[in-house]
Amino acid sequence: MTTKDQVLQLLKQSHDTLSGEKIAQHLAISRTAVWKAIKELEKNGYVFEHAKTGYRYLPQDHLDEEKIAQGLTNLTVVTKATSESTMKDAKLAQVSGVKAPFLIVADMQTAAHGRFNRPFFAQKGEGIYMSLLLNPNQSFAELPQYTVLAAVAVCQAIEKLTNYQPEIKWVNDIYLEGRKICGILSEAQSDFESGVISHVIIGMGLNFAIAQKDFPADLQAKATSLFADGNASFERNVLIHEIWHQFFTLLAALPNQDFLTEYRKRSFVLGKTVSFSQNGQTYSGVAQDITDEGQLVVETPQQTFTLNSGEISLSKIDR
Repeated sequence: MTTKDQVLQLLKQSHDTLSGEKIAQHLAISRTAVWKAIKELEKNGYVFEHAKTGYRYLPQDHLDEEKIAQGLTNLTVVTKATSESTMKDAKLAQVSGVKAPFLIVADMQTAAHGRFNRPFFAQKGEGIYMSLLLNPNQSFAELPQYTVLAAVAVCQAIEKLTNYQPEIKWVNDIYLEGRKICGILSEAQSDFESGVISHVIIGMGLNFAIAQKDFPADLQAKATSLFADGNASFERNVLIHEIWHQFFTLLAALPNQDFLTEYRKRSFVLGKTVSFSQNGQTYSGVAQDITDEGQLVVETPQQTFTLNSGEISLSKIDR
């Protein structure tokens, strides 16, 4: 156990303020080492009361690497207090040569975005902002439908931990009672020489316990969080762990296609009239099916479209 872990454990066990001297004596370290440990812990998102009599741990919904990774074989988890973008962090980690699967989770994102570079509203300590790095080393044709798998995993995790019934808006948004709670973004990079997909990053932003009143006015009718009153019944660590547990279970079951059945079952788009733009023209039609390749089949009066997620955005859905 590292010095900072020992300091944290000691402060968690004490309900009173502990002086730097007492901590140093108990752990047989210097007061300078205690001070450095406190600073490191605060950088990682832990919160302490600083009083004349010493330090006191203030319980938070703190991201915990061990809790998240527990039972998830070979998954490396790194947490940080603030990130411009966990997608960027995952890309830098890939360049530095980290071993995949590698998950980075931030307490706050300052420049998050979704598909088509749309900004994503974030709140410190009240959302889940994370990106998973994978090294599939497969051709594009062989590549699993990571976004679809991740969407199903999020829904299954929420269903297991709560009484809620989340729904999926094709292709990458999770909704609860008609409002968005989660967005998923997958990016792939191929090796120039071999043409295989060398790595994939799955980014996810989930509104966990943002009070409804705290959403900007323009998002009040569009977005919500899992715990819209701001009072979560369990830690973020629990949901993060369960999401990736469900994801890796689905991934391990491939080429079994049951995940597509689960995806279609939760889709609120199928059977609805949707509007979309393609090549500068707007169309309206009925969403008929989601293909085994994850494409959306829309029948319009003029023709039937098979839409790829990277090409279009659904602008309107008649619910």
